[in-house]
Amino acid sequence: MSVITDTNPSDTGNISLSASAAKQINIIMSKQGVTKFLRVAVEGGGCSGFQYKFDFADMPNADDIVLAKDGARVVIDDVSVGFLEGAEIDYAHALIGSAFKIHNPNAVAGCGCGTSFSI
Repeated sequence: MSVITDTNPSDTGNISLSASAAKQINIIMSKQGVTKFLRVAVEGGGCSGFQYKFDFADMPNADDIVLAKDGARVVIDDVSVGFLEGAEIDYAHALIGSAFKIHNPNAVAGCGCGTSFSI
């Protein structure tokens, strides 16, 4: 994993991007014919207190870190980095559907859908 940031790389919270997630980001970008960043954020809300938000961004903001792997790029704002320390951004394939997932060692509880958690 390559980490690109204007600050010290140790400020990234050791967040990683799986090969599966990188592959899926590249597939999405290829189908759309654009080059964007996947934005991952943590927001208040959801049934467990916090929720993950996935979106696309044209460019990173000044306070973002950028994770890059196999041509895929993910941006995370500096507030969300604290909630995601040590986490892995993954893409999981399942019979009931495929989706981006966060394997977060800081989450002590989560909801059934996997997008909401508590610390």
